[in-house]
Parts: sequence; C-alpha cells; structure tokens
Amino acid sequence: MTAQTARTQPRRGRNLKISLTRSPDQIEAAQRLRYRVFSEEYGSDLGATVPGLDADAYDTVCDHLIVTDEDTGEPVATTRILHQQNAAAIGGFYSAGEFDLAALGQLPGTMAELGRTCVHPDYRNGGTITLLWAAIAEYLTERQVDYLIGCASISMADGGGRAWRIAQHLQQQYLSAPECRVTPLRPLPHLTHPETHKAEDIPALIRAYMRLGAKVCGEPCWDPEFRCADVLVLLEVSNLAGRYSRHFLRKPA
Repeated sequence: MTAQTARTQPRRGRNLKISLTRSPDQIEAAQRLRYRVFSEEYGSDLGATVPGLDADAYDTVCDHLIVTDEDTGEPVATTRILHQQNAAAIGGFYSAGEFDLAALGQLPGTMAELGRTCVHPDYRNGGTITLLWAAIAEYLTERQVDYLIGCASISMADGGGRAWRIAQHLQQQYLSAPECRVTPLRPLPHLTHPETHKAEDIPALIRAYMRLGAKVCGEPCWDPEFRCADVLVLLEVSNLAGRYSRHFLRKPA
C-alpha cells in the first residue's frame, strides 16, 4: 500500500475503506476523530490549539492510516506511523518523551512507531481492528521495518487501580527480554491490589498487539495529558504470530 492508495472491504454490512495518506484534508478528518475519542470520550487534556482537533507536530512527518465508512464518508478509525528515517526531523520518536529508549537503540534493523490509534465507539469490533492491522502489517512489510514500537494506553479513570492490574498482568504474560526493557520517565505509583485483572478486560487494541506476538518493555508510564497509563510495546515484525501473519499479509485473489 503506497501513499494515497486505498483498499475497500465490507465488514459486517459496512463498507469500509482504508487509506494511507499524508493529505492535509484527510489528516484533519483523522484529527477530528482523535479529538472526539481522546478528549470528548476519555477526557484527555490535549491542549488543542484549534477547537475540535487533536493535532501535534508529529502529524506532519507521519504516514496516516485512516479507515472510512464509505456510506457516510466519515473516518471511523485511524493510526499514524513514524518511520525511523523520518523521526530525526522531529527530534526522535514520540515515546521518547515517556520512556528512556536507550536499550531499543541497540536493536539491529529499522524501527517504526505506531501512535494516536483510535476507533469510533460504534465501530469497535474485530472487523474494523483487523482491517486496520492488515494495513499496518502491509506497511511494515513494504518498508522493510524490523521492529514496531508504540505506547499502548490504559485508562486511569478509576484512579489507577485497573491500569496497575492490567500492567501487572501484561508483564507477567508478555514481558520482553531484559535487553529490551525501558524505563518510564514518570512511573506509576506501586499500588497494592490483591488480584490481577482478567485478560478479557485488557483494552482491545492492546489485545491485538499481544495476539500479534508483541511484548511489553517493562513498567508503565503516567501520561498526564491523556490521563492514562502507557505501556511501551515492542513487536518484532519477523515474529508476527503465525496465523495472524498469514491472515493480514495474504494477497487478494
């Protein structure tokens, strides 16, 4: 999938199209969706300079994947990808503002970062997320990316208990190798909770990461702007979980 190209695929009665773009108009539509989800729904303090838009300097150097409902013309899911070769233009990866990434700098090969991923509440189903991840996998393969990183967010709306328990579960089940561990710049307080959160309560986007073979790189970071806890995830592209890899990367007949 190259810039400004799109793929259409019906999902459970909906006609969804996914596009890879750097078009300012399409990016603005994605920014409006992000504002609706992050600010209006989750209560994040985005410090928006333009009312109704979640925009920052990273948008100008990222490639944007946008899922659109062709029946309404509205964007329903989006994510952005910052390729390593473009990161220097913005001073590094976004996640470097939350974690000390020194350990990951030792990894051989090319890295990219996934960020600002969100889905409209009416489209939070397996079909939409699968379509989005299919395009991500295609992007990574075409651009010969070896590692994908990203900040996966967990709501702190309850004061942090749920985020702490989910983070503990992720570290117990999906912890990266020691040489890939990162240090949060704003660690969460170590609250005491008697039970680990159930796996089915893990946010859908984080579940998708784990099913693809991703690992969490240590303790979470507190993100005051988004009022959430972020865990840094690392996906080695060559180790994509087999059945998901075959599904996402299959070519149309």
